[in-house]
Amino acid sequence: MPLATTEIQLLRVTYLRGPNIWTFRPVLEVWLDLGPLEDYPSNRIPGLSDRLVALLPALVEHHCGVGERGGFLQRLHEGTWAGHILEHCVIELLNLAGMPTGFGQTRSTTRHGVYRMVFRARDEQVARVALAQAHALLTAAIRDQAFDVAAAVRAVRDAIDDSYLGPSTACIVAAATDRQIPHIRLNDGNLVQLGYGARQRRIWTAETDRTGAIAEGVAGDKDLTKTLLQAVGVPVPEGQAVTSAAAAWEAACDIGLPVAVKPSDGNHGRGVTLDLREQADVEAAFALADRHGSEVLVERCIPGNEHRLLVVGGEMVAAARGESAWITGDGRHTVAELLDLQINTDPRRGTTEDHPLNRLDIAEDGVIRLDLQRQGLSPETVPAAGRRILIQRNGNVAIDCTDDVHPEVAYLAGLAARTVGLDIAGIDLVAEDIGRPLHEQGGAVVEVNAGPGLLMHLKPAIGQPRPVGQAIVEHLFPTSEDDDDNDPNPGRIPVVGVAGTRATPLVARAIAWLTRLSGLSTGLACADGIFLGQRRIEAPGPALARDYWSASHRLLMNRNLRAAVFENGPGLILDDGLPYDRCLIGVVTDFDGWPDLARHDVSGIGAMRKVMRTQIDVVLPEGVGVLNGDDEWVADLAELCDGEVLFYGRTGAQGPAKVIISHLERGGRAALMDAQGLVQLAGSQGSEPITPIDVAGLLARHGRADEPALADALLVAIAAAWGFGIAPELVAAGLETFVLHLPR
Repeated sequence: MPLATTEIQLLRVTYLRGPNIWTFRPVLEVWLDLGPLEDYPSNRIPGLSDRLVALLPALVEHHCGVGERGGFLQRLHEGTWAGHILEHCVIELLNLAGMPTGFGQTRSTTRHGVYRMVFRARDEQVARVALAQAHALLTAAIRDQAFDVAAAVRAVRDAIDDSYLGPSTACIVAAATDRQIPHIRLNDGNLVQLGYGARQRRIWTAETDRTGAIAEGVAGDKDLTKTLLQAVGVPVPEGQAVTSAAAAWEAACDIGLPVAVKPSDGNHGRGVTLDLREQADVEAAFALADRHGSEVLVERCIPGNEHRLLVVGGEMVAAARGESAWITGDGRHTVAELLDLQINTDPRRGTTEDHPLNRLDIAEDGVIRLDLQRQGLSPETVPAAGRRILIQRNGNVAIDCTDDVHPEVAYLAGLAARTVGLDIAGIDLVAEDIGRPLHEQGGAVVEVNAGPGLLMHLKPAIGQPRPVGQAIVEHLFPTSEDDDDNDPNPGRIPVVGVAGTRATPLVARAIAWLTRLSGLSTGLACADGIFLGQRRIEAPGPALARDYWSASHRLLMNRNLRAAVFENGPGLILDDGLPYDRCLIGVVTDFDGWPDLARHDVSGIGAMRKVMRTQIDVVLPEGVGVLNGDDEWVADLAELCDGEVLFYGRTGAQGPAKVIISHLERGGRAALMDAQGLVQLAGSQGSEPITPIDVAGLLARHGRADEPALADALLVAIAAAWGFGIAPELVAAGLETFVLHLPR
């Protein structure tokens, strides 16, 4: 085989955004044509295994189907195909780039040499970059050519930095996911919706939809903040607002030296100079602060270390301590060189949000230059050997001290946040010992910050990480100490999914109509359009068909919706996945439609099981799977449902289908339509009999008596509504006013 020109052809790449035939989570699905490589598994390509391990040594950690460390290498040596190898190369590059990815599969198709390969993809663009780099790596390994793995990892990492959530937002989203709360990213940045519909909350980094604009404005005005805190007994440093360098020195003399000079509305410590004792230093610090804010404050300098206390919902949940940054002269290097050698080489420092400490840059930081000037130095000075030089007095807050905080200090931090009005706040205070009350040591709160960074608590330079994401999610979706009072599905509205091809638009419309009559504002996505209540906001047509998934998914962003109903054809599941992660009611009507799915390698009704089970796989444990008991293929999905199963079907001359009889004998429920068109709701209804629903009479009153398919569709809707918990009497009355035919 001419290896020098051989490579895998990528036939089709599809991002499956919702639950799909592979997994509950988004994946990138890649159709591969191995070409001549189909006849050359790894053990027939000389040296391939060794070259791959040399490029990606951590492949030894991949268990693969063997189920143990070294499992994938075993497969390599025994012989595995290039599509499977590509899958593991993608996963390893993602791991190396800092986005661990444990899920991947490669499966053959009915076409010779063509495979489907999938891997977990939190972000589509990141996944596409990882695929391209892994494809290039494997091609080079097959051809015995050099490949720059470090450059490939950088490319993937750059894509992550460009596309993925910041660490503060990501930790909150991860905590929500741990509690089964769904999320939707609302922009390319860090605005994220947690939950669906009317039960959603929104976050933007460490700000929430409970973070008031007034409170944020107050926090941004340091002088006003001090006034409010002082009024409730929170110790703050004495200070004055000034408008000139001369006024700054006059204020410093009035307050008493040493003082601190800072911008009144700056952040991240920019323009803050501490421990000022000389007139020239105070005036220089004024000029620096004036460039970073609209007003300058001169305050009494509080002795001690800077601390950041994170307050969530009025309670302190984490604390970190800062320390000064120093260098020591060696008689050979300049101050700037020593800073890079002794401080910036610390692996905890960097320019990205993955680093708990920032790199220090003399050229960019005027406070550092001013502090050097006060010590009689410049960046170009070569200090004597052994001389210690202060580089930065504050800004290195990354040492966890949560367990050391005195209860009174924690209380004052919570009081400060509540006084300003922030639900999440970073309280900056200075104290010599955080384990003692502030009044005993002259400590004080110096700032209250909205939207505080969480990285110092997630990745402290010293100490243990704190579960701040969980605290914020608990604040937004509180749990009760009494388990009986807790919502098993926080942040969720009832979602109904209807999968199949038999009159499913009508089924979905009827269910949405009934849920709306039950008192819930309901959204609907089906082939007849997108609806909010009775109002159609998107009409059927080519535009809706082109991106039905996005139009459906947008319903879940609507704060007014208390329920949502979705029609999901098999094509949607294969092309995009479901537009929601879990549902209360999952309906499957049939396995028809497979002849239209040849492009997905669905070649018979048996192959439809993997497609249609997707709807049942996502039913919540508290939910109901509504299945066609007259169709053996559909009925067999019952074993996959995490919730209750409710069958529907017709009662023939021999009675209901055997699977329904068995189900009823085990205490299950079923909706059964007899030959006269009466629907009986059987099983688990208690002692009170339920009046049958006369579907035949209803259709006759609408002039549609001779349409059995219509009767079957209403039977499905009745079963789903019963599973939803809508009273049978309301179902019967509601169907009388339901519009059977909707004009387009």
